[in-house]
Amino acid sequence: MKSDTRQRPIGSQTVGPFFEIGLQYLIDRTPAVPPNEEGWVEVRGKVVDGDGTPVPDAMLEFWTPQPLSQATDQDSQGSHHDGFPVGFRRTATDPAGNFAVTLAMPAPLALPDGSLQAPHLLVLVFARGLLRHLLSRMYFEDAPGNANDLVLQQLPADRRASLIAQREGAEAGYRWNIVLQGAAETVFFAW
Repeated sequence: MKSDTRQRPIGSQTVGPFFEIGLQYLIDRTPAVPPNEEGWVEVRGKVVDGDGTPVPDAMLEFWTPQPLSQATDQDSQGSHHDGFPVGFRRTATDPAGNFAVTLAMPAPLALPDGSLQAPHLLVLVFARGLLRHLLSRMYFEDAPGNANDLVLQQLPADRRASLIAQREGAEAGYRWNIVLQGAAETVFFAW
């Protein structure tokens, strides 16, 4: 009996890269709104693995959380001209792991007890090697309410920085990198 000398696939080779092949039609292709236009913000960043290697075929979904009354409203304001819901954008990383997305700047979100969550985005990460997507949040460094946000306050101080996008220049842009594992891993939430 001959032994099999082929190498077994590692985790990142067992799933994908199928986003490039099968999901390109889902990527946001609409022209970006200029980042300095009132009410809109551009987020740029990079997705890397635990070794700092860029992830060239990740897909990211950005969701602006909305009060339940707005989220279930079925009026004509419910979607963009491209058919995606208001407050939702999807983008992919390039061969160097970079991404960019432009979307409406979120507002503080009222909780049932009257307290406010700081403006933030919900972020879903899809990438090779992940059998289930990852869920995270992205906050803005200069947003009011970060110091009192219930979710941020529940995290150790040294881990909060992984969720806070940094202002990039004088424009309305921010930089936020996603680290999938390791010492500098982005905080991901169970769902």
